[in-house]
Amino acid sequence: MTIGLTYDLRQDYLDAGYSREQTAEFDRVETIEGIETSLQALGHTTQRIGNLKNLVRRLAAGERWDMVFNICEGMFGMGREAQVPALLDAYEIPYTFSGPLILALALDKGLTKTVVRSFGVPTPDFAVVAANEDIAAVNLPFPLFAKPLAEGTGKGIDSRSKVDSPQQLAVVCSELLAKFSQPVLVETYLPGREFTVGIVGSGKEAEVIGVMEVLLNPEAEANAYSYVNKEKYEELVQYALAPVAEAAACAEVALRAWRGLDCLDGGRVDVKLDRDGIVNFIEVNPLAGLNLVHSDLPIMCRLQGISFQALIARIVASASRRLPR
Repeated sequence: MTIGLTYDLRQDYLDAGYSREQTAEFDRVETIEGIETSLQALGHTTQRIGNLKNLVRRLAAGERWDMVFNICEGMFGMGREAQVPALLDAYEIPYTFSGPLILALALDKGLTKTVVRSFGVPTPDFAVVAANEDIAAVNLPFPLFAKPLAEGTGKGIDSRSKVDSPQQLAVVCSELLAKFSQPVLVETYLPGREFTVGIVGSGKEAEVIGVMEVLLNPEAEANAYSYVNKEKYEELVQYALAPVAEAAACAEVALRAWRGLDCLDGGRVDVKLDRDGIVNFIEVNPLAGLNLVHSDLPIMCRLQGISFQALIARIVASASRRLPR
């Protein structure tokens, strides 16, 4: 197949004046090179397309591909991750990973929690603060955890995200509303262990390929797998495969959420234990990072003895099942 590659290159946005935090979800050139090398080793021809605007220009010029390997995160709007797949749908070009409906839903952590709760997946109680006047209406017991409603890579999360009083909640929410220009998700703080679950495949064929525990070092920012902890993970974080019992419990919750949301091809589900040791859904990442060295999904594959090329092969094989006959 000829496979086009859509992506947001971080350096392009840094060169345009955006900050390192604003561009935290975007990809390094070695990520693109790793995916491209793996696809070529699997026998495919590749063409680098780049970001949404490049895709628009090339489609308008008449270019087409048998499939697009899409890892575009987008920059603007609540539907930013859905923009590339929506455009590819309009041109009837198959692509990897979930479609625009799921990517738009998953970016809104509050709506996602509402949906997964509707089919019985446990998740912390929560409230959405859309404006400063909503803060006083939050009626949940402390401690709470506050983060932007629609960000990833730990953006907007630091040691102050765990809040213990109405006064702290007001300060943190006000700052997040002003900085990110989007609602704040406020949820019950879970004190237990934190895991991320890697999944490959779609529907009944989806399977867990690894469950990894996230362990913060003493010098890490406290209380959260934060933006700083993720950026400096080599110094501040340790990763370990989950013990058998915990892995089984995490996998069961993650698969129920993944299949219920109808996520496709591959990604991650983040979970955490509550004070009673019950696994709770935190969020789903249906467009997970694929940096060979730094991203959680390749890290857990590496811990499991699964090569990066094998991971890419399984993602493409899953997407290929949707190709027109």
